[in-house]
Amino acid sequence: MAPLLEMRGISKVFPGVRALDNVSLTVEPGEIHAICGENGAGKSTLMKVLSGVYPHGSYEGDILYDGLPLTCRNIRDSEDRGIIIIHQELALVPLLSIAENLFLGNEVAKRGVINWAEAFQKTETLLRKVGLSEAPTTKVEKLGVGKQQLIEIAKALAKDVRLLILDEPTAALQENDSQKLLDLMLELKAQGVTQIIISHKLNEIGRVADRITIIRDGATVSTLNKADISEDRIIRDMVGRDMAHRYPDRTPNIGEVLMEVKGWNVWHPDQKDRQMIHDASFHVRRGEIVGIAGLMGAGRTELAMSLFGRSYGQTISGQVTLGGKVADTSTVARAIDAGLAYVTEDRKVLGLVLEEPIVRNITLANLFGVSSKGVLSLRRETQVAEEYRRAMNIRTPGVMQRVVNLSGGNQQKVVLSKWLFTDPQVLILDEPTRGIDVGAKFEIYGIMNDLAAQGRGVVMISSEMPELLGMCDRIYVMNEGRIVGELARSEASQERIMALILQAEGKAA
Repeated sequence: MAPLLEMRGISKVFPGVRALDNVSLTVEPGEIHAICGENGAGKSTLMKVLSGVYPHGSYEGDILYDGLPLTCRNIRDSEDRGIIIIHQELALVPLLSIAENLFLGNEVAKRGVINWAEAFQKTETLLRKVGLSEAPTTKVEKLGVGKQQLIEIAKALAKDVRLLILDEPTAALQENDSQKLLDLMLELKAQGVTQIIISHKLNEIGRVADRITIIRDGATVSTLNKADISEDRIIRDMVGRDMAHRYPDRTPNIGEVLMEVKGWNVWHPDQKDRQMIHDASFHVRRGEIVGIAGLMGAGRTELAMSLFGRSYGQTISGQVTLGGKVADTSTVARAIDAGLAYVTEDRKVLGLVLEEPIVRNITLANLFGVSSKGVLSLRRETQVAEEYRRAMNIRTPGVMQRVVNLSGGNQQKVVLSKWLFTDPQVLILDEPTRGIDVGAKFEIYGIMNDLAAQGRGVVMISSEMPELLGMCDRIYVMNEGRIVGELARSEASQERIMALILQAEGKAA
């Protein structure tokens, strides 16, 4: 059987960067083909070439689709051929209904008049196909991210998709939603829909992919059949070396208590009678990495944000001490002055100004450090940003590059640089490796170890239990806004963490 898609010798150059260098990819009809690589390897760029985001003529190489040359001038051209891409940032309009979103730009209309009865009927059929039972009139803003992702797939099905491209489809999903999406991919495969998935989650790739192509530094490294797929092989091809240890070696040198939180209570910002954090108490020592584990909705982010300048919640009570002194963390500026920093889980919305250059983002939280008598020094800003670019291995042609053009891993390094420039004593990291590849993860783990070696305290919130177990000296377990247990590294395990959560739920019931 002839391939559905062949991409031959694809090269794409941006100013100062060769994003793709002679990449080749073959996709067979009806298969699920995974594409893996580190952040910045060129995966998304390759798919944008295929889908017409980067039009024919803006790249070198040839694309054959159904055996014929594919020369897309825009996304509409590729969609007309049945090639649909679902980007990591969902392209839905929150204030419109499901039906309106499904047929936006593809309206069910005759002579300019929309047939709503037919649109709703088609919407119900499409929603059933993706396992949803919501009414067609439901506004998208009322739905969780998992259901929105399924609506994006329903939208693709409405356009008679033949080749579905999913870019990091489960990056922001909970475990249950991720499993539903993977099940749907397998169902679509059974219906003859060919799919390409870009993902960093190697266990998910192993579950659904028939073949996998690995890209490194903009070039094709290997294509593996399902029988040859293993995490060790994928990692070796992705990063160019064996990673016998997922987490860097570290010998802890733990000192006295650096930060202590006592009796911390937080109420919901909008619902005055709803308490989100209940009497939370914990401490962090110098040179220590402390983890906070819990299921989605346990209150981990709410705890962290409320501590950092009361960025979340209302009617907050409790005490924070830093270095043995009561700390004023009532505003973000005061929390920074006290020696606290917080790396948000949502780097694109809350952590970065995407349209600004690297240099502005890195210095944003400490403008006093690059100014004199209220006047910013561009020379000093550039010097600081260059120092962090080298120290953090931010892969970019220069610090004037806009952050929006960086890969996820490099964006995360910019966020870390911004907060490290404030010289914090305690750094709270909320899902610091979400949506980044194994190579970038390893680098961020190394940065955490360096901070601990300097005698600082690190608090790590993560939904990945192996990550907490591999990095942390102690782990606190949260459930429904309460700290329900504390485990030393020697006694911590996934089973012990889950047992504490289930015991707490049993008591609450």
